[in-house]
Amino acid sequence: MDAEDFPTATRPADEWWRSAVIYQIYPRSFADGDGDGIGDLPGIDIRLPALRELGVDAVWLSPFYTSPQHDAGYDVADYRDVDPRFGTLADFDELLAHAHSLDLKVIVDLVPNHSSSDHVWFQEALAAAPGSPERARYLFRDGTGPNGDEAPNNWESVFGGPAWTRITEADGTPGQWYLHLFDTTQPDFDWTNRWVHEQFLDILRFWLDRGADGFRVDVAHGLVKEAGLPDWTAAEGAATTMSLGGSLEDELTGHAEQDPPTPPYWAQDGVHEIYREWHQVLAEYEGDRVLVAEAWVEPLSRVARWVRDDEMHQTFNFGYLETPWSATSLRTVIAGSLKAFGDVGAPSTWVLSNHDVMRHASRLALTRPSTTDSAVIDPWEAAKAAVPDAAVGLRRARAASTLMLALPGSAYIYQGEELGLPEVFDIPDADREDPVFSRTNGERVGRDGCRVPIPWEADAPAYGFNATGESWLPQPREWRDLARDTQQGVPGSTLELYRATLAERSRRELGTGSIEWLSDYGDDVVAFVNNGVTVIANLGEVAVELPVGDVLLSSEALHEAALPIDTTVWVLVTPDE
Repeated sequence: MDAEDFPTATRPADEWWRSAVIYQIYPRSFADGDGDGIGDLPGIDIRLPALRELGVDAVWLSPFYTSPQHDAGYDVADYRDVDPRFGTLADFDELLAHAHSLDLKVIVDLVPNHSSSDHVWFQEALAAAPGSPERARYLFRDGTGPNGDEAPNNWESVFGGPAWTRITEADGTPGQWYLHLFDTTQPDFDWTNRWVHEQFLDILRFWLDRGADGFRVDVAHGLVKEAGLPDWTAAEGAATTMSLGGSLEDELTGHAEQDPPTPPYWAQDGVHEIYREWHQVLAEYEGDRVLVAEAWVEPLSRVARWVRDDEMHQTFNFGYLETPWSATSLRTVIAGSLKAFGDVGAPSTWVLSNHDVMRHASRLALTRPSTTDSAVIDPWEAAKAAVPDAAVGLRRARAASTLMLALPGSAYIYQGEELGLPEVFDIPDADREDPVFSRTNGERVGRDGCRVPIPWEADAPAYGFNATGESWLPQPREWRDLARDTQQGVPGSTLELYRATLAERSRRELGTGSIEWLSDYGDDVVAFVNNGVTVIANLGEVAVELPVGDVLLSSEALHEAALPIDTTVWVLVTPDE
C-alpha cells in the first residue's frame, strides 16, 4: 500500500497528544502508599506533583485492574474494577481528579487481545460445552492427531513454549485446546465474535465516563487471527515473535518488500475495523481522547496504518527504540518516521525505554558484534557476555534522551529514566516474577530488571518507595546515589537535565515544529534545526566543533567550543553578519 492509498488527514493540528510528553507509570514499582511492597494508586496520587514539576503533559498507567498478576496485571480478571493490591475505584477517581487539577492527562492501559484465565468469561467457557456461546468468546479448537492429542497448529507463545493448552472437560475427559499467544493464564479472545466487540465498547465507555483521557492498547496488532489458523514457521533470521520483521534501511532505499511475510496471528487487516469503531466511541467524548497502539509492526510504512485518520491517534515507534547507537541509523529512522507518520497526518512518537525492554541507560552501552549500522543485537544475549559499562550507558542515555526530546511529535518517558536508572541484572532467580523467565526455564531472563521499584529518597526505607522498606523486587544499593532527592536542584544531574530539556522543549514549541537536516558535521553526528534550535548529537569517537551561539542545554559539560563524544547540545546559533 502506498502513501496515496491512505485517507486524507483531517485532524486538527492543536490536539494535545500531537506534541505531548507522556510519562509511563508502572504501578507496581512507582510508589507504594500502604507499605506492602507493591506500588498502588494512592502512592501514585501522592507523587503526582513531582511529575508536574518534571514537566510532562500526561501519565500512562500500566494495568491496575483486578488480576491474579501472573503477568504483572496484563492478565485481567475484571476490566471494570481496580485490583485490591492497587486500591479501589474511588482511589482511581481521586487520582484522576488530582491529575486533572495539575493539568495532567491520564491514559489507561487496555488489554483486549486476551484476558486472565481467572476471568468469569473464561471460567464460564470452561464449564460450557464445545460449540457453546461461552466457548465462542475465546479461541477454542479441537486438537489434531489421534484422539485430538496434538495442538491445533504449530504456533509458539511469545513467552516461550507452545501457544495452545488442552483443557479437561467438565466430565473429566480430555477436551478442546485454547490459544494463548502469551502465558497459559492469558487465553486469547475470538474477535470474530460480535459479543467480544460489544464487551470492549462497554469497557471503553466505562473508563471514558469516569474521565480517562484515552487508552494505550496492549498488543494492538494481535486481536485478529488469519481464518483457519494455519501453521506458521518464521524464516531463519526473522525478527522476534512480537514483530513482523523487515529493515528500515531497505524500506527507505527501496530494497524491501512492500509487505514482509505476515504471521497469521499478527497485523491482520481485520484489526483496523475494530479501531475505527473505537475511534468513533472516543469521538463522542469531549477533550481529544486518545488511542495509542502498542503494535510491534515493521516496516514503518505498515505501522502507519494503525494511525490513519479514522483509527488510532498514536502508535509507539519501536523502530526508533530498537535503533543502535549509530548516527547513520538514527538519521535513517528519524527521517523514515517523520515521513511514514506524516503521510497519514499523524505525529511521530519517540520512545527509548518501557516496562518490556532493557532500560536504555544499559542497552546503549552494550558492545556491538560489528560496526555495521544495520546489525541489530539482542540486548540480553550481549549482556550475558558482559554487563554494560554503567558510565558509558548513562552518558549515552542522557545524550539519547536530549536528542529524542528535541524531535517534533510526541515523546514517552518511562518511570525512572529521568533519574538515569540502569537495568538491574543481578536479581536472584527466586525473586523473579516475569513468566518469560519461568516458561523458558531461565534461558530468557525476562523483564524484571526494568521493573524494580524506583528510588525517591536516599535515606528512607526502600529509598522512599514506601515507609516500611518492603519491595516486591530487591533494589540495588547503588540506587541510593540515584534517588530523586539526591539529584533535585543539583546542576548537571540527570533529573535536572530532564527538567531543563522538557522546559525548553515546551518553551521553544519543538513538539509542533519541523526539522531541517544539517549535513556539515560528518557521518557520526546527528544534526538538525527545529523551530530555530540547532540540535547536535555527537555519536563518534572525536569531539566536534560547535557553532557560535548561545547554548541552551547540553547532556554533558562542555569545554571551550567542542562537543564531546556521546553528547547532545541545543544551541541558538548566532546568525552570520
